[in-house]
Amino acid sequence: MRDTLHERRDTIEIRIFYEDTDCGGVVYYANYLRYFERARTHYLEERGLSVAGVMNEGTVFVVVHAEVDYRSPARYGDTLVIGTVISDISPASFTFAHVVKEKGSGRVVVEGSARLAATGGNGKVKRLDKAVVAALQSSPQTS
Repeated sequence: MRDTLHERRDTIEIRIFYEDTDCGGVVYYANYLRYFERARTHYLEERGLSVAGVMNEGTVFVVVHAEVDYRSPARYGDTLVIGTVISDISPASFTFAHVVKEKGSGRVVVEGSARLAATGGNGKVKRLDKAVVAALQSSPQTS
């Protein structure tokens, strides 16, 4: 059986600037969570979902669990490629899996994931809208 969720991996590139690094020129560990957020936003937008649009319709996605496994350092001047895929969907949440590689060598820098829950304006967990689930499971839209 084909793993269709993993066939929908999106990638974005992040160039590492001096501001992204610690005093040793290595990417500051917490910045990977910011990079994951950019990758998730890109993933949603590529499927026609705007975070602001979903919020205007009464749904707010909140991170309820995150994991980061550091494999090797990224440094000032590197370009990172972040691969993102939906690895799990439940009635009220979904999980993004991320793999960060250094563009030139393909070396894995970081692997991680984030589970997001759908909440209403009142902060209570709610079921994902069927249209949102369909978009999450879709291929990127072509321009």
